[in-house]
Amino acid sequence: MSDFAARGEEPEVLFWVGCAGAFDDRYKRVTRAFVRILEHVGVKYAVLGMEETCTGDPAKRAGNEFLFQMQAMQNITTFEGYNVKKIVTACPHCFNTIKNEYPALGGNYEVIHHSTFLQQLIDGGRVKLEGGEAYKGRRITFHDSCYLGRANNIYEAPRAVLEALDADLVEMKRSKANGLCCGAGGAQMWKEPEPGKKDVNVERTEEALATLDGNAEALAHIQGKESGNEGATPAPKQNNQGSIIAVGCPFCMTMMADGVKNKERENNVQVFDLAELVASAEGLNA
Repeated sequence: MSDFAARGEEPEVLFWVGCAGAFDDRYKRVTRAFVRILEHVGVKYAVLGMEETCTGDPAKRAGNEFLFQMQAMQNITTFEGYNVKKIVTACPHCFNTIKNEYPALGGNYEVIHHSTFLQQLIDGGRVKLEGGEAYKGRRITFHDSCYLGRANNIYEAPRAVLEALDADLVEMKRSKANGLCCGAGGAQMWKEPEPGKKDVNVERTEEALATLDGNAEALAHIQGKESGNEGATPAPKQNNQGSIIAVGCPFCMTMMADGVKNKERENNVQVFDLAELVASAEGLNA
């Protein structure tokens, strides 16, 4: 961003990388995939680099309002210094915090989650997914992030991206507004779970795997309110070699991937972010 300012220019959008996108080895791959897409379609973007700090979301969820406001004000000051107007991020937690909580502190910006941004690129013909046949017929289920879905009512954008891949999109019994948390929200990402019968991420992963397998018997035993959409009806059992759990959140990525490992299904079920799937379909992955 400082390079743009030095040239007296402004980017089309600021890409907010987020802590996970910058430091988590697995989610760095999502950052690289999204950047390749931006560069491929010619989006004039910028990042803050070393000037980017945590949004303050973990501090706020853990109850430290003072620390949250300190971190938020530091970021708002940086945004104002660069006259930032539009921000895109691959993290629903960052998205929710900057969009809904920064305005109370004087930070008002257009904030877009990368699922919506990708949908816009696809709808506008800038991303054509000509290599999408790699996913044709592959079974994919999407896990709704709490901060993307229930907190901000974004359900259709990620599904529109997956449908553009011409994959076999199957819905979990608990999806959209009735989706189940991955288990990392509310600062749970940073601590061990409380004692109980089962970890939340294992419960959610079992549902995702049963959905991909078309295991009606397993789904019948899942507690909770159904989403009510037709996609929640399990498809017939089939060989799910190469099936995918798609996510749009770094916390969900970690929790679902750990759940797949817990069930020892890494050999035939993978967890990918939307940006990775799009980049792969466009032949942009390194």
